[in-house]
Amino acid sequence: MKKSYLFSQVYFLIFAMFFATSCNGQTNSNAENSTKSIDKTKIDKIDEIIRLYSENAGFNGSVLVAHNGKVIYKNGFGLANMEWNIPNEVNTKFRIASVTKPFTAMLVMQLVAKNKLDLQKPITTYLKDYPKENGSKITIHHLLTHSSGLKRDVETEQKQFHNPKQLVEMLDNKPLIHKPGEKFEYSNAGYILLGYILETVTKKSYKDLLEENIFKPLNMNNSGFYRHRLLLENRSSGYRNNFIDYQNSNYRDFSNAYSAGAIYSTVEDMFLFDQAMYSENLLPKKYMDLILTKYIQADFGGHYGYGLELAKKPIGNSSDMIETIGHSGTLPGYCAVYTRIPSSHSAIIFLSNTGRAYLNTMTTAITGILYDKPYDKPKKSIAKVFIDTIDKKGIDSGIQFFNKFKNNDDYYVKEKEMNIVSYKLLQSDRVQEAREVLKLAIGVFPNAFNLYDSYGEVLLVLGEKEKAIENYRKSVELNPKNKNGIRILKELEY
Repeated sequence: MKKSYLFSQVYFLIFAMFFATSCNGQTNSNAENSTKSIDKTKIDKIDEIIRLYSENAGFNGSVLVAHNGKVIYKNGFGLANMEWNIPNEVNTKFRIASVTKPFTAMLVMQLVAKNKLDLQKPITTYLKDYPKENGSKITIHHLLTHSSGLKRDVETEQKQFHNPKQLVEMLDNKPLIHKPGEKFEYSNAGYILLGYILETVTKKSYKDLLEENIFKPLNMNNSGFYRHRLLLENRSSGYRNNFIDYQNSNYRDFSNAYSAGAIYSTVEDMFLFDQAMYSENLLPKKYMDLILTKYIQADFGGHYGYGLELAKKPIGNSSDMIETIGHSGTLPGYCAVYTRIPSSHSAIIFLSNTGRAYLNTMTTAITGILYDKPYDKPKKSIAKVFIDTIDKKGIDSGIQFFNKFKNNDDYYVKEKEMNIVSYKLLQSDRVQEAREVLKLAIGVFPNAFNLYDSYGEVLLVLGEKEKAIENYRKSVELNPKNKNGIRILKELEY
């Protein structure tokens, strides 16, 4: 009897354990599969939306998306070098332009944490030679928050700068555009001044400070301070994008970008920096919180902290909004948008080697995908398909296509893009085709002065002087400040 009772207890215990294990195992397995399924669905949608933009000349670069602290998508689109047909990859290096500013702010706050800088002391405390008329009014806080009153940029015709002091000397006698602390006025000049303060206080170069205090500690091995002469593995080339086609970006020396915009990086390295801001790897929490504080109302609809934009942004095309932190930047041939969503430890990082791209629009769509909200897919550029049709099938087929789809919801028509198509044809000695394109464009945009100006130019090439004069007059009538139209009319009429 006792043995039977003991056997029953043991049997029941084993059965109960088996049942509990089976139930829990099944539940965990389903949850895991469900999570994987959800992630796969999101990944497919993210890939689709970016691919659609890329196929329509709206994006050329690399992207990384993280959700709940985990990377769920990363990829390269288009070409890092269009002449050698080298694709963009996740390890392609891009100039990140003004996304440099969060790094500069981080270096400043590291010195604040070490009591080597004081946010509220005037900058003349650290720059003894800076004119006291302005320097005694401007603090580190003002520089970090774009409220110093300094102009946006260092205005100079000088081609190259060999040290930051040359840049700062061009600032120190300029009048302030407003009282320090009075309002937000975006200023690259202010962040250049911060870089010079960093170098003055530490006796180290900005480049070395980045390496020692951010890049090496975070293993950001594919990031650095940009120098054009540097032989840089996996460096992308910069291009102009008019959303019809690509062109090489004009060469310019950007040594004056310095601590306001001189970093290059990859999407993977940018994610390392993003994650570091959730920890104390770079900065104690007390000082990290100062970076993420909303100090001043900015002109982009949000607030500016220390080197970061803090704003509510839409979730897809829904009416819902979510708090975001990040920064954007652009230079000729490059643009970047970095967005983090603290509430879900999400990050959306776009780096592009074109001066224009739909980075913010794609970010909004991806936010919708992450939060299971509706989002917009891109429309196709009718101008891009139009010129492709002309090239492949001739002008008559192009006109037929345009008239059929100009009011179609899957396409958009832009005056500027139609004008670009006409100029591409004109420059290829396809003048009659350019004429037909402009006639169609004016039919859609009858009040666009620039189209009449371009049409006048085409008519002159065709030898139709009177009609050209008529269109230039119309252009000037629509825009009395059209200097080109006024000049040519004077040449033609007198």
